[in-house]
Amino acid sequence: MTAILKHALCALYPRTDFFPGLADMDLDRFLHRFRRDGSAMLLLGMYAGLVLFVLTPVLTVYVPLPSFLLPRSLLDRHASRAATFPLYPLRSLILVLKLVAGLCWGAHPRVREQLGLPPLPADPLEWRST
Repeated sequence: MTAILKHALCALYPRTDFFPGLADMDLDRFLHRFRRDGSAMLLLGMYAGLVLFVLTPVLTVYVPLPSFLLPRSLLDRHASRAATFPLYPLRSLILVLKLVAGLCWGAHPRVREQLGLPPLPADPLEWRST
């Protein structure tokens, strides 16, 4: 399940000329912490969005394959179209996937540097001790 989740998250945040992609980051460590710390509702939304992302290429790129079997060009098109799909429940669950991916991507030092932002300080994890 982790490999399929990583596939979907990386498809939503691909590498560009200007920014690193999610595949360039320590996604395994992030997902471990996110699964441990995320609320049950957020995790449910993430996994529901994952199922939709994997199963909906037939609606977005008109190919009856799961997203992990799509060639790169169709995967990019699928990710873009899934995030802007006119059916709101589908689009909103894909947004949950993008939110989760964005938490990892936006905290990365290279992304923050490209945006002219200072690196984030280390997480003190203080909320766990109270």
